[in-house]
Amino acid sequence: MAITFFFFISGFGFSTWASRIPDIQHSLGLNEAQLGSVLFALPLGLMFTMPVTGMLLQRFSSNVIMFAGSLAFNAMLSCLGFAGAAWQLVAGLFLFGASRNLLNISMNAQSVGIQALYDRSIITTFHGIWSVAGFSGAAVGGVMVYFHISPAIHFLVVGVLLVILGFFAYPGVLEQPAAGTGKRRFAWPDKHLLKYGLICFAVMSCEGTMYDWSGIYFQKAVQASKEVVTAGFVAYMIAMAAGRFSGDKLVNRLGVVTMIKYSGLLVFTGLMLAALLPYPLIAGLGFMMTGVGVSCVVPLVFSMAGKSATMANGPAIAAVSTVGYLGFLLVPPMIGFLAEAAGLRWAFGLMAFFGLAITLLVLASAKKRMIATERSA
Repeated sequence: MAITFFFFISGFGFSTWASRIPDIQHSLGLNEAQLGSVLFALPLGLMFTMPVTGMLLQRFSSNVIMFAGSLAFNAMLSCLGFAGAAWQLVAGLFLFGASRNLLNISMNAQSVGIQALYDRSIITTFHGIWSVAGFSGAAVGGVMVYFHISPAIHFLVVGVLLVILGFFAYPGVLEQPAAGTGKRRFAWPDKHLLKYGLICFAVMSCEGTMYDWSGIYFQKAVQASKEVVTAGFVAYMIAMAAGRFSGDKLVNRLGVVTMIKYSGLLVFTGLMLAALLPYPLIAGLGFMMTGVGVSCVVPLVFSMAGKSATMANGPAIAAVSTVGYLGFLLVPPMIGFLAEAAGLRWAFGLMAFFGLAITLLVLASAKKRMIATERSA
């Protein structure tokens, strides 16, 4: 129960930021290309601190890193709404991404440690809590927009409340010792882990795009009214939560490879539908399909990476995340440049092919394992 609160903190805090991106874009007078450049700072902060997080998890317990990360994460969220110029927002987003990385990698290490205590899959439920929090944060963001509450007040109130929640939850988290030096410290993932990293790259590219651009897509491509601009993001988050809460049951029945295969196909279909038919109901349905598709891929990949024989679970997750967050780093900001050159619909249509990449990568990985098994037999 305690670790679910930290997943809630991460999801609610991040979606609070994402729900107000259109307002912040308007207040700073940024076009799509400029916004893409500014948004580049958040995943850049994630990437720069990825090796640091892996090394910290070697020296300190994941519960300590998680708590410190949650405090820094909420402090930076509280500051973002006060940015009065693009450079201030860039600096804030860099530190916001860095602190989010400390929180997310350590809480995923906690979830893998808890998963090891069970003989059935439970890990997607933790990420389901993250999605419920994300939906809640997006819904609150919609209410704040409706009542014309400024992002500065919105972010500050949320940040303070989430800090209080972190102090309440921390005494009950898993006492997980530091990884120590028995296994390799942080490094680029080896051949065994790299395939997991590439799958994460594809799915995190799609997730990052949805977080950063779904509201703007509804505003400019779908041309939805101001009151329902956040509807696409909310629909996406609801679908993601539903997929994660049902994910453990489906994984236990279908297996990991089949689950990831169909997840990729759902991502492709959903994004392509939204790109081809940009009407509120149809685009919303496409976003929901995308939400279900991305819902379980990352937690399942993290769970597999945590079983690595060469790295402890925290550093292994950090190594896989390094490749994954390259997608989060590079792809969503590129949407701004693509949208400026060809339009948001073309940009989202191209993103659909990352869904196909997820399916092809997991099928290739499964085929390789099958060949290796036949040879050993």
